[in-house]
Amino acid sequence: MNKFFERRYVIAGIFITLIFILLARLFYIQIIDDRYLLYAQDNVLRRVYTNPARGPITDRNKKALVQNEPFYDIWVTPKEVKPFDTLEFCRLLSITKDDFNKQFTKAVKYSRNLASIFEKQLSPQVYAAFQERLSEFPGFYSEVRYLRTYPDSVAAQFLGFIGEVTDNDIKRSGKYYRAGDYIGVTGVEKSYEDALRGQHGVQNLMVDSRGRQKGSYANGAYDTAAVAGERLISSLDIRIQKLGEQLMKNKVGSIVAIEPSTGEILCYVSSPTYNPNLMVGRQRGNNAAELYKSPYKPFFIRPIQAYYPPGSSFKPLSALIALQEGIITPQTSYYCPGYYWAGNHKIKCFHNEAHGNVNLTSAVAASCNGYFSMVFEKLMNYYGVKNTATTFTNWRNNVTKFGLGSRLGLDMPSEGKGNVPTTAHYDKIYHPGGWRSSTVISLAIGQGELLATPLQLANIECTIANHGFYYKPHLIKAIGEKEIIKPEYRVKNYVGIDSLYFEPLIDGMQAVVERGTAVLSKIPGVVMCGKTGTAQNNHGEDHSVFVAFAPRENPKIAIAVIVENSGEGAHWAAPIASFIVEKYLKDSITTRESGITPEQFINANRLPDLGNYSIKGKVKPTPKDTLKKLKTDSSNKKARINTPVKRNKKATPVKLVAALLERKDDEH
Repeated sequence: MNKFFERRYVIAGIFITLIFILLARLFYIQIIDDRYLLYAQDNVLRRVYTNPARGPITDRNKKALVQNEPFYDIWVTPKEVKPFDTLEFCRLLSITKDDFNKQFTKAVKYSRNLASIFEKQLSPQVYAAFQERLSEFPGFYSEVRYLRTYPDSVAAQFLGFIGEVTDNDIKRSGKYYRAGDYIGVTGVEKSYEDALRGQHGVQNLMVDSRGRQKGSYANGAYDTAAVAGERLISSLDIRIQKLGEQLMKNKVGSIVAIEPSTGEILCYVSSPTYNPNLMVGRQRGNNAAELYKSPYKPFFIRPIQAYYPPGSSFKPLSALIALQEGIITPQTSYYCPGYYWAGNHKIKCFHNEAHGNVNLTSAVAASCNGYFSMVFEKLMNYYGVKNTATTFTNWRNNVTKFGLGSRLGLDMPSEGKGNVPTTAHYDKIYHPGGWRSSTVISLAIGQGELLATPLQLANIECTIANHGFYYKPHLIKAIGEKEIIKPEYRVKNYVGIDSLYFEPLIDGMQAVVERGTAVLSKIPGVVMCGKTGTAQNNHGEDHSVFVAFAPRENPKIAIAVIVENSGEGAHWAAPIASFIVEKYLKDSITTRESGITPEQFINANRLPDLGNYSIKGKVKPTPKDTLKKLKTDSSNKKARINTPVKRNKKATPVKLVAALLERKDDEH
C-alpha cells in the first residue's frame, strides 16, 4: 500500500512538472519572445512598400537641374494568376508573346508565392491604357517609381546618375533598399544619397492563407506614407555652366570656376560631356554601353581626375615662399638673356625671348622662366648645396599648403590628389645625396613630376585672389530649406604667406591681361588678373591653359581653363575663360576690341588626333608629317580659330586615356 501511494505521488509530480514546463513555455512564447508573433503576422499580413521621389537638385538660383518623372513597374505573383487574354495583355504593354513567356517563367523560378517585377519603367501614357484593364489580369499589380529628368541636359559629370541597387548595396544599407530600388552611382547623386533618397512608405494589407487580399490591416493605423528626398541647392550657376559646355563642344578639357569668398564652385565643365537624359529610361543600358565605347571617355571627370603640369600658374608659388622666407624681395631683379643656366641645364624662355632686367611683377607679366628658375635655386641652395634634400622638404611642405598633392575634400567622389614629388622619389632615382637643385629645376616653372587637377589650379587662383587663404571648394549650398554646409567648408585655410606679398604678383597678373599675352581676352569694364600657359605636348599640338580671377578688387570669380591639343593659352583657354567671367559678372558678353566672339569658339573643333593615345596610358608617337603645328600671333587669330586640327587618316584609332602623366609642359 505504501508503495502504491509513493508511485501516485511520483506520477502526479511528473505531470505537475510537465504542466509547469508547458505553461512557462507558453508564457515565454506569447509574452517574452515576439518571433512567433511575427511569424503569425507574416501569415496574415502583406507589406506593400511605396517608393519616395528622389530630392530635386537646383542651381544656386534655384533653377532645376534635376527633376523627377513618374513611371510604373508591373509586378506579378504567379500563384495568384488566373487564365486571361495573353495577347491583349501583350498588346497593352507593347511586348511579344515570347517576352511574356520569358518574364513569367523567370517570375515562377523566383517564387510562385512572392511578387517580382514583370515589366519595368512603363511610361505614364502606356500605363494609363493598361491601368484601365488591370482588373482583367489577376495576379498582376503596379507600383509607381520615379525616374530622373534633366530639363537643360547639362552638368552630367557633376550631377552623376542613378542605377538599380546590387545585392551588396542592399546588405550595406541594412536592407533599407529592396530589389529594383535606385541608388546614386556617381557624382552628387552618390555623394548625397542619404539626403536624396527619401524614406519608403509601408501599407499593411490583410491576406488569407492563399495570399488573397482581405483589406487593410487595422484600418491603416500602422501604415506610413513615403517621404520624398531632400532638395539640394547646388553652387552651380546654370548660365555659365551652359555657356561653358557650349564653348567646350568638340574639345577635350575642363573649366572650373570658384567663388573665392566662399569656395562655392560656379562652373564645372568636363569635356567631352554627354546628355544626362541618356542615362535614364528603358534604353539606359544601351546608351551607357555606347558612351563607354567612346574614345574620348565622357564618363571621365576631368575637373578632378585629369592631371596636368600646372606650368605658369605655379611659377609665383616659389616666389611667394621665397618672399616669406626673406630670400628675395619684390624688387629683387634678374637679367634675362633668354635663358637660365642651372648646372648644365639650360632653361629657355618661351621662343628664347630675352626679357632683360625683371623683378617679380615684370617676371609674372612676361612669364620669365629665367627669373623663376633663379628664385627656385636660391630657395634650394639657401642652406648650402649639400642640404638640398632638407630645403626641398621645406619647400614641398610650403607648396602643399596651397592644396597641391592632396585631395581638397570636394563633396564629390573620386577626387584626384595630383602629385608633388618627395625627396624619397628623387633618392630612389639618383640615390641619397646624388641630386641637387639643378636636377629638379623643372619644378620651378611647374613642369617635371609636378601635377595638378583643374580644380587645384582654380583653387590656387582663389588663394591669390584672397591674398593668402582659400575655402575648400564645394558643390552644395543647402539641403532642404536650410543652408547646411559642412563645417570644414567655412574654415579659412591659410597658406603661410603674408598678404602684402601678393600685391606685386597681382600687378603682374593684371598686366598679362591689360597688355600682355592675354590682351585679346581683355573684358571691357572688368579688371581681370590672369596667366596664360602653353603646356608642351611632344606628341601633338600643345595644351592651352589659362587661370585668372576677377575683378581685382573684391574678386567674385576665379577660373581655370584647359583645352587640350590647342596651342598657346592666349589662343583658346584665355578667350573661353573671359567669356565665362564676363557672363557671370555682367550677365552679358560685350563686343571685344580684338573682335573675338563666343560663336567662333562654340563652332570650332579641337578634338585631338586619336592616334596620339594608347589604352595603357602611354602616349603613342605621332609621325612628323601627320600633325601640322598651327603657328600664329594675335594678328591672325581669327584665321586660327576657324582652322580645324589636321588629322592623321592612316593612324589606327586607339582609346583615349585619362592619365596625362607623361605629358610635359613649357609655359608662357
